[in-house]
Amino acid sequence: MISSTILKIDTKGNGQILDLTPQVSQVIAQKKSDEATVFLSVIGSTAGLTTIEYEPGLVNHDMKAAFEKIAPEHDRYVHEETWHDDNGHSHVRASLLGPSLHVPVMDGRLVLGTWQQIILIDFDTRPRSREIVCQILS
Repeated sequence: MISSTILKIDTKGNGQILDLTPQVSQVIAQKKSDEATVFLSVIGSTAGLTTIEYEPGLVNHDMKAAFEKIAPEHDRYVHEETWHDDNGHSHVRASLLGPSLHVPVMDGRLVLGTWQQIILIDFDTRPRSREIVCQILS
């Protein structure tokens, strides 16, 4: 059986990192899912999902610094020349991170490490209203 929910999240963009773990846990509790897999997918091409230890060093510095090295904001992007916008780096970063994530559920709880949280990174250059599809497969 598949149960679907859309999580709506307002973001500030520019690499903002948000902890989605509480919202996903709430969906699992509402659906009374004991043994399942949660599939998450962010709609759009300038945001991504992963897990990290949601702590200030990673959230406020390390993740942003790593992505700046991989896809620098002020490099030349043909995307920007083609569409006359400023978010070529956002598309590259989101593509490298990926839009989706699977997390197991056992005994009605997400199976995550002690310091592991589900996060959304919005790489776009402006605030956005994001939708994350949350499907529980049981």
